[in-house]
Amino acid sequence: MINIVLLEPEIPANTGNIGRTCVAAGAKLHLIEPLGFRLDEKSLKRAGMDYWEQLDVATYIDYDDFLDKNPGAKIYMATTKAPNVYTEVSYEPDCYIMFGKESAGIPEELLTDHKEECIRIPMAGRIRSLNLGNSVAVVLYEALRQNGFEGMEREGKLHRLKWR
Repeated sequence: MINIVLLEPEIPANTGNIGRTCVAAGAKLHLIEPLGFRLDEKSLKRAGMDYWEQLDVATYIDYDDFLDKNPGAKIYMATTKAPNVYTEVSYEPDCYIMFGKESAGIPEELLTDHKEECIRIPMAGRIRSLNLGNSVAVVLYEALRQNGFEGMEREGKLHRLKWR
């Protein structure tokens, strides 16, 4: 199972959206405090819709607590400052992909010791970053693709008609 880690997320709607994406992808969500919201907030549940109850989610009091409870975790750190494009690494089926808070990303103090595990989504122009939920979806689905979408439905079905 691929793991998505949000370091100090600030916007409940983003986290709700990411939670829904994790349910759809069969991924576990890890939330590292402090959070910019309460987990019982309406906007969090609204963005996650009725999928939030199905979400495999864990919370941690800080980054050290996360590391203590996930020893040996292979962590990729998504950042606009990374030297590696997210498609240029090989994601293990049980890896952790970390994203920083919306206003500041992952602190550089964490990034500098993990240059080879830092990944970025290429962007044109001077845009600062993509929306956090979009970034998670882009990288998560690349990791799933590399692992053959194991355990996922690969074929859709029409409701009323049949494919010709």
